[in-house]
Amino acid sequence: MRIGIIGSGHIGGTLARCFVDAGHEVAVSNSRGPETLADLATELGARAQAMTAAEAARFGDLVVVSVPFGRYREVPNEAVAGKVVIDTNNYYPRRDGHFEELDSDRTTSSELLQAHLSGARVVKAFNAILWSRLRDDGRPAGDGDRLGIPISGDEEPAKQAVAELIDEIGFDPVDAGTLAQGGRKHQPGTPAYTDGLPTSELRASLAAGAD
Repeated sequence: MRIGIIGSGHIGGTLARCFVDAGHEVAVSNSRGPETLADLATELGARAQAMTAAEAARFGDLVVVSVPFGRYREVPNEAVAGKVVIDTNNYYPRRDGHFEELDSDRTTSSELLQAHLSGARVVKAFNAILWSRLRDDGRPAGDGDRLGIPISGDEEPAKQAVAELIDEIGFDPVDAGTLAQGGRKHQPGTPAYTDGLPTSELRASLAAGAD
């Protein structure tokens, strides 16, 4: 698969490494320009290249958005029409500024991204695990020590595509529900929002978050 990554910080850059190790091609991008990612692309090897955000969005069969939430409107929307978009973002008012619709719980950050990327199929994932655990703690399928990663989305085929990627890089996907219902279960302040949990504990935390 070709995967475009918009935002190559701790989460985006770590996912790029995980996906390359799993055999995928990746394009990394950030807001400063591809020349600032030349070292990362070289480190990742022949299956990686640095691009602009718009180019990475066009490159990917699947696209990862890993920018600070407050800048979500800068994500190119036309190039991702019809594609699965993984939303790794979290809303932090002190960093992102206040969004009244989020402060009042009228919607979720992922639903706002979905509205911006109206032609895409957004799946929330990788927002409730520490980047270093993605780097260090992948385990083979069936390993009892595997960590779970919650995912939320409104389309089952899109969630299945993301679930398969999560499994490939050594974690268990745990379906939390739709963007509205599931997204609220693993956003900041919920029991499932941690550094990373074993799969059984994550399932219990998601259930607690629904109460």
